[in-house]
Amino acid sequence: MASHIIPMQNPHSLTVVIVAKNEETNIAECVASASFADAVLVLDSGSTDATTKCATEAGARVVQTDWPGYGSQVARGFGLTDTAWVMSLDADERITPRLQTEMLAAIRASKFDGFRIPRISEFCGKVIHHSGWRPDHTLRLGRREKSGFTDHFLHAHMTVDGSVGELHASLIHYSYPNIGNVLEKLDRYSTGAARDMRTRGKRGGVGTAVVHGLFAFVRSYVLRRGFLDGSHGLMLAVYNAEYAYYKYIKLMFLAQPAQRPTFPNES
Repeated sequence: MASHIIPMQNPHSLTVVIVAKNEETNIAECVASASFADAVLVLDSGSTDATTKCATEAGARVVQTDWPGYGSQVARGFGLTDTAWVMSLDADERITPRLQTEMLAAIRASKFDGFRIPRISEFCGKVIHHSGWRPDHTLRLGRREKSGFTDHFLHAHMTVDGSVGELHASLIHYSYPNIGNVLEKLDRYSTGAARDMRTRGKRGGVGTAVVHGLFAFVRSYVLRRGFLDGSHGLMLAVYNAEYAYYKYIKLMFLAQPAQRPTFPNES
């Protein structure tokens, strides 16, 4: 009787999962930075630009899907892989050669089930070293069978059911390349945060919004030494204040039914 041998999974294999939509300016460099992995999987949710073409040409496997939300999308990507390890990478992030070396060594050592990775980010063309943005450890690498993602509308994050270590080399994060991007994200992020807060039973209001906005500015610029980042640190502190203010204002309006104003009769 012939025997059937099931091949063992490579315990050090890695897939980098990237979710993207309309990221043609970022995706090729992002995929290239992850090309050391055994596989790079890009989940595209309806791009209307050249994202899928650029990702494919850079060597990624592209799967076109709907958009169930950021966390659910990454979790879906994890489920489409067959490697022992997975990493979540955003299109505006890059893996440096130093981080690549450290990641592969950490996977081979297998002392932990997951790893937090520090990020270094830029704001309108300047690298930010303070303001609460460094070292910005974020859980991104884990054993596939132990890894998942939360389903928050905004800032969903990776989870690992096991021990978690920390790496030292940083991800490069091109987070806010220009002022237009800052304003777009201010609106989108504050809306998402308001939805998440409403789900948790939080309440908004003008007074609450002002207090949280002021505290966000002081925390970023003074307590977290944003002043050491110069004028960009000041701009970032103002952004953080506006973000805090608007998310509570939007939360207030989410809790109120839409009303049509009554104008005085001028006839």
